[in-house]
Amino acid sequence: MRILAIETSCDETAISLVDVRKEGKNTKFKILGNEVSSQIALHTQYGGVFPMMAKREHGKNIIHILEKVLKEAKMHSLNKKPQPNIKLENKTKKLLDRENEIQDRWSDIMPFIKKPKIDVIAVTTGPGLEPALWVGISFAKALSTYWNIPIVKVNHMEGHVFSIFPKKTKNFTVEIENKMFPMLSLLVSGGHTELVLVKEGPASPTSQGGVKYKKIGQTRDDAAGEAFDKVARMLGLPYPGGPEISKLANIERSSSSKLFKFSGPRTKEDEEPDHENSNNSLPLVSLPRPMIYSKDYDFSFSGLKTAALYLIRDLKIKNPNILDDINIKQKIACEFENAVVETLVYKTIKAIKQHKIQTLIVGGGVSANKYLQEEMDKKVKKLKKSDFLNTKAYFPSKTLTGDNALMIAIAGYYQAKNKKFVKNINKIKAEGNLSL
Repeated sequence: MRILAIETSCDETAISLVDVRKEGKNTKFKILGNEVSSQIALHTQYGGVFPMMAKREHGKNIIHILEKVLKEAKMHSLNKKPQPNIKLENKTKKLLDRENEIQDRWSDIMPFIKKPKIDVIAVTTGPGLEPALWVGISFAKALSTYWNIPIVKVNHMEGHVFSIFPKKTKNFTVEIENKMFPMLSLLVSGGHTELVLVKEGPASPTSQGGVKYKKIGQTRDDAAGEAFDKVARMLGLPYPGGPEISKLANIERSSSSKLFKFSGPRTKEDEEPDHENSNNSLPLVSLPRPMIYSKDYDFSFSGLKTAALYLIRDLKIKNPNILDDINIKQKIACEFENAVVETLVYKTIKAIKQHKIQTLIVGGGVSANKYLQEEMDKKVKKLKKSDFLNTKAYFPSKTLTGDNALMIAIAGYYQAKNKKFVKNINKIKAEGNLSL
């Protein structure tokens, strides 16, 4: 089965083409073509992603990305004398009415590309920025009509669950065995922070080839990645803020005379930070660990963001130029990252213990955070001694922590295998708040 996957949920225009073969209990994937066009350079100057600007850039890039993928797959053969089909051209153009940028290029390029040997088109329909999602959806509809290829819809968050499987090579295997269940997935990015329980999957005899999810916790306000970006802006750091905060936090940890250790939630009576000020000339920096005492698995990072805002405000009252001191920036960045990571790790470990989790998957843009990986891995390994759980933790490779079409292709394969093809493509719509 050959699957063409399209992903435009935020500010990456991504298309992948994979060949999938079943070999015994394993599913073998071969990457024929894979391209991601990032818009970070464009959005950095504005400090965040503007949905309509992202939409416009998707429209300008998506046909050219498709061409690059087909060339990589050696499937870009041309019709030297394309036969005009006015009816089909009008039909596909109608599907692109809302995407003028694509429509302008469609007639100049698509009639010259021969139909490639593709069996299924998988497209992200949500969650994400709806203007951006519509570009990928409209393009998928037009390709489906033009080439007469069926479509499967893919949930972007399910893609992140499958993002742990591809490696650095063009070939990889997806092995999903019953002993891996129950699974838990911490999906943490700029738009989402949620804990998803996976009780059974394609390997289970009762699942009929599908994957069954149950969301047990989510952010009540800001996502962790969003909080990283906003606090970075307060510190005068460029977008995206997560990597910039981590750089400063790592410097602070390495230079501190006392190691920063994760010690679990602080007691309500303990208002002091559990690390001492390594430089007595600098003010004490302390931030709360939001909702770490709550009995559920929900998160909240809006209060932490506000606490950081007030901390910086109070420091500036005493010294208006205090953020000119790189040491202060490092301390604030480190304390903020500690607060986010401690909260994510504590609640995830708590869920692992309660549900006897065998496999933990951490996905999404924030999963690239090295401190999160180290602390999560450390705590998961300790479960073997303390709770007799042989839980294994998995993170995507660095190139797949962000949005990409390869993970959509994998999720799309299981949709196609389950024959969940869209019967009426005109009913496909962008769902910005789509849930697993």
